Amino acid sequence: MSTLSPPTPQTLYQKLVASHTVATLDAQNVLLFCDLHLMNEYTSPQAFAGLHEQGRGVPMPGQNVAVVSHVIPTDTPQPGKLRTIPDAAPALQASNLRRNCERHHIPLFDTNDALQGIEHVIAPEHGMIRPGMVVICGDSHTTTYGALGALGFGIGTSEVEHVLATQTLVYRLAQDMRIRIDGTLPPGTTAKDVILMVIGQISAQGARGHVVEFCGSAIDALSVEARFTLCNMTVEAGARGALIAPDSVAIAYVLARAPDITGTVETAALAHWATLHSDPGATFDVEHHFNASDVAPHVTWGTSPDQVIPINGHIPHPEAQTEGPVRRSTEQALRYTGLAAGAAIAGTPVQHVFIGSCTNARIEDLRAVADVVRGRRVASGVRAMVVPGSGAVKAQAEAEGIAQLLLDAGFEWRQPGCSMCLAMNGDLLAPGVRCASTTNRNFEGRQGRGAITHLMSPAMAAAAAVTGAITDVRTLEFHHA
Repeated sequence: MSTLSPPTPQTLYQKLVASHTVATLDAQNVLLFCDLHLMNEYTSPQAFAGLHEQGRGVPMPGQNVAVVSHVIPTDTPQPGKLRTIPDAAPALQASNLRRNCERHHIPLFDTNDALQGIEHVIAPEHGMIRPGMVVICGDSHTTTYGALGALGFGIGTSEVEHVLATQTLVYRLAQDMRIRIDGTLPPGTTAKDVILMVIGQISAQGARGHVVEFCGSAIDALSVEARFTLCNMTVEAGARGALIAPDSVAIAYVLARAPDITGTVETAALAHWATLHSDPGATFDVEHHFNASDVAPHVTWGTSPDQVIPINGHIPHPEAQTEGPVRRSTEQALRYTGLAAGAAIAGTPVQHVFIGSCTNARIEDLRAVADVVRGRRVASGVRAMVVPGSGAVKAQAEAEGIAQLLLDAGFEWRQPGCSMCLAMNGDLLAPGVRCASTTNRNFEGRQGRGAITHLMSPAMAAAAAVTGAITDVRTLEFHHA
């Protein structure tokens, strides 16, 4: 009599891929069904053009959503005027997206939609992202959705065309990495500091080829918005995805935003979501462990997110590093940023502060900024901008009095959009301007040709705004509302 062997334990990533595999192509590639495809105005035009050249349609338009976010200016229009895109090329991208969405009946958050904003902020706040989904977008920070137990990742333009035509994707399998973070985050530190610390420890290529699953007591203690920040920036370690098994906190977040999940649908969903975790005994290709109590506020000093140090740290000496690519990149970063090896990062003057992006422009981020700013003003000689991540975030911040507090303190309060994260929308820095930024990338020229970016948390960026220099937010007294 034969006996069935027990099933092989699976990781959460393996479960998500298996449940969406339409066909196995070979040992490394599968045809993957995509539950939701998000589009923006700058990575979709060529895909639609290719579709139309072949006379193809979009068979599942309701599982595609489009957003105008990257090229749209964020300055406030004159009273009674609609928001417009003045530059011809970006305006054409937005109008082409509108025309393509109308042709194929794809929902669109257009330029003057009250709920317009950054795609990775809009999608979860409106209940589009649910545990167990596969979500793709022509943008690398689609890893954000792993915070809700969904497999999200960025794709290229040719792949966008394939998804529009078939709602599937030829997908190369990734390896599994688990990062466990236990302990309690010290006061003044955030998920942004955690992920900057992790990237600094494992390097900007440390998770290359892997989907990272985060776990541990420190992860369990994070809010959903903090988990978005963590998963969003995991791509900066080279990861192909980031995941956190959905718990009661994530499920409550989803159910509060998904009015269609009720009755028997909710019962079935909850039963399925309860299976979305890595099985005991599941094998990971790589594992890392960190202690949250060791985390301090972190700030980047160079031109890669892994060129990062704690706020009480010092700029590294190139000669202290092994000769090769790391030393050369350190030397080049110091030339670009104008910082001196061995100098303290704290006290470095800034001329600009940018608070926004798909990493840190949600209401929780803006509340953290308000806590620092309350009772203070933007320092002389500093231009400080706050760009909410969506129309819904903007409205909530205005209703809570956060917007007025920031305006009274000397901040600019702007319209939703990607804004100065990538400087392709009129919001950009002049050469040589040093910016404290809540964004995700500090590459050369990322926020403007010759501009210098220091990545940090919203609270740290707020501290820089009111002091005029990179400052340890933990040294400031807080004036609570």
